[in-house]
Amino acid sequence: VYKRQAVAIAVPIGIICAIYIAEIADTRLREIVKPTIEILAGIPSVVYGFIALVLLAEIVHNVFNTSYRLNALNGAIILSLMILPTIIIIAEDAIMAVPREYKEASLAIGATRWETLRRVTLPAARSGITVGVMLGLGRAVGETMAVLMATGNSPIVTLSLLSSVETMTAVIAIEMGEVVFGSLHYHALFAIGLLLFIITFVINLVVDYAVHRSRRFNR
Repeated sequence: VYKRQAVAIAVPIGIICAIYIAEIADTRLREIVKPTIEILAGIPSVVYGFIALVLLAEIVHNVFNTSYRLNALNGAIILSLMILPTIIIIAEDAIMAVPREYKEASLAIGATRWETLRRVTLPAARSGITVGVMLGLGRAVGETMAVLMATGNSPIVTLSLLSSVETMTAVIAIEMGEVVFGSLHYHALFAIGLLLFIITFVINLVVDYAVHRSRRFNR
């Protein structure tokens, strides 16, 4: 649940930020903002986890009056912040890669700047934006340390974002070191790992398809 919410938060914000940087911001501001976002993309996940544990959890608890200080909403918010730089950087590159002739032709026939952006630039950059979203989703699926520190790690089956939860990656990280070798528990952890591998593999296939589609379009 929390990963779906993280993507739902990060995707629209990331695409809007990418549009602003590529199409609206002046050159000086772009030269400041883009390197800053790239730096954020390189921050270790444990740092984000520490921020979620110490700062964000307290804010979420006070605002929503939650029973659990560490909960799925806390994990969703910090995870959305982690994947935002990936989405913004790749989506902005995709928008900037749209040939200038497309925009000039659209403006020449009387389209406004907004109509050009909506009907020409974004459709032409759609495959690249999809790649950014899918790579962000891939990071969300495979993230371990930040969500381990942010979600509380309680094995509760619930759809509530305000409840403490335990993620698949956190289960493997926490329990693999103490599980009895060859036991049912041991094989269950490997089954979880296999499921995560399949999910990541499917995401990579979608990204590869989007990249090849983008290349065919550019030709």
